[in-house]
This record gives sequence, C-alpha cells and structure tokens, in this order.
Amino acid sequence: MPKFNDLDLNNGNWKKYEDILTDSLWIINERDKSGKHSNFYHGNFVPQIPYQLIKRYTKKGGWVLDLFLGSGTTAIECEKLERNIIGIDLKEELVARAKELIASDKIQKHFGLGDSGSEETKKDIQKILKHHKKTGVDLVLLHPPYFDIIKFSEDKKDLSNAGNLQDFLNMFHNVLQNSFELLKSGGYMGVVIGDKYANSEWIPLGFQCMNEAQKVGFKLKSIIVKNMEGNRGKIGSGGIWRYRALNSDYYIFKHEYILIFKK
Repeated sequence: MPKFNDLDLNNGNWKKYEDILTDSLWIINERDKSGKHSNFYHGNFVPQIPYQLIKRYTKKGGWVLDLFLGSGTTAIECEKLERNIIGIDLKEELVARAKELIASDKIQKHFGLGDSGSEETKKDIQKILKHHKKTGVDLVLLHPPYFDIIKFSEDKKDLSNAGNLQDFLNMFHNVLQNSFELLKSGGYMGVVIGDKYANSEWIPLGFQCMNEAQKVGFKLKSIIVKNMEGNRGKIGSGGIWRYRALNSDYYIFKHEYILIFKK
C-alpha cells in the first residue's frame, strides 16, 4: 500500500480499482451530477477531478486544502470520501453556502473568507492545523481563474481582475507560496488550469502557472490533459466554433491541464 493513500494493492487487489485513472489523458464526457453537486456556478470544475486526486494522494481522515473554494466541489468530494477540508474564498456567499452544504459531523471542515495569497490567510490556516495537531495538509487542490476569461467578482484581490498577465502570475505565485508552506513535507498539490487565446495568439497559461509552481519549489510529477466538454459558453454552438476555426488559423480549445506536484 502506498504510504500516501488507502489503496490496497496486495494480492492482486490493485485490479479492483478500475475507477482510478492512471493515464495522462482523461476523457470525462459528462460531469458527475450526483448527490450535492450542482452546475450553478460558472467556472466550476467536474467533481471527478477532486475525486481522483483525493483517492490517489490522501487517506481517510487526511486533510485537503482548497484555496479557491468556489461552489464547493472539492468539499463535497471530501465529505463523501471522509477527508477533512479547509476551504477559502473571496466571496462571502460561497463560504456561507459551503457551511450549509457540508454539515456532516463525519469530517472536520473549516470554511473561511479571505485572500488565498495573503499572509493573514496563511496564518489563519496554520492556526487551524495547529489546533488539530497537524504540521500541514496532505493535499492542496487549486482551480484558479483562467486569468480574465471569467470575471468572478469586483474584488481587486480576485485573480480574474488582474490588470495584465504578469500581475495574474504574480498573484498566483503568492497563492502557490502559501500552498507550499501549508503543505506537509512529501504532500501533493493539484492545479487545474487551462490556456487562453487573446489578440490572435495562444497564451500558454497552464505552462506559465506550472513554471510559477516550480519557482516556489514544487517538484512536477505529472501533466494530465483532460478533455473539456460541456463548456457553458459553447453549449449548442459547436458548429459556429468549427466554422470559425476553419475560417481562421487556430484550433478550438478542447482540453485543460491537471498539474500534479510534490513538496
């Protein structure tokens, strides 16, 4: 059994984990809509992503940190898989929703309002971990805005309001620095990020964010490419996008990255 998860691989048991993806290409055609999951929030990621990473890189009773809480997708999976969760978001209504949504006493849960890249937020999380006698979380999951593609708020601390690409990367660097300091030695981080197209040029946002994580000190373990289906902004308009692509010199976005790092 790997020391960082609960998978029992002995005596041929590894064959029963057919739901665990091990390839670097993930084909997920439809989001999981079961249980408490809802697609009400523009920009949330499919629940299958946190499910996969939590199963691979934590044990029951372990600790997961989500610094872009959003609609609570990671928190819902933590509750289902019996992992403890710390979630941070800039929007008060999302924090309040998570507190109502995750009411089970099966796990420890802490949801807070704050800037995930700030010293104050880092210290607040360190107090929580100290209270539970933990030196760090087992897994960090980050699903940041893809720069300014979707505006999530009017808050200047919101990464989607960064004035330019370099400002975005600087702000995300601060989040990564906090993640590194809050993650235990030997712990893992997953970053879900896509690229951007602007001014007739492909912006490799995913690789730029990967580079920022490496600057902080994270070791890159895997680059997973996930197909992007059901994009709310493109539902019902596939023909239009195909025509635009044929009439121009670019390819349609059909993927995003899941970057796996280790401390």
